[in-house]
Amino acid sequence: MKKNVGTSDRIFRVLGAASSLMCSLLAPLPVAIRVAVFGTLSAYLLMTAVVGSCAGYALMGKSTCPTKART
Repeated sequence: MKKNVGTSDRIFRVLGAASSLMCSLLAPLPVAIRVAVFGTLSAYLLMTAVVGSCAGYALMGKSTCPTKART
């Protein structure tokens, strides 16, 4: 897959994954719901931040990577 997640987007995704992980540990919900919702979201955000490619961005044709100047 083509990289479509820029550096600042990756930083926000890691921060979002960390906060979602904290919600999966501390939210006053049953464990199954916490893991299913917050754990899955956290795993997806962290995976896209590490890999640098987002399936949602690819489906929309978007990218937050800087474009190279053509000369």
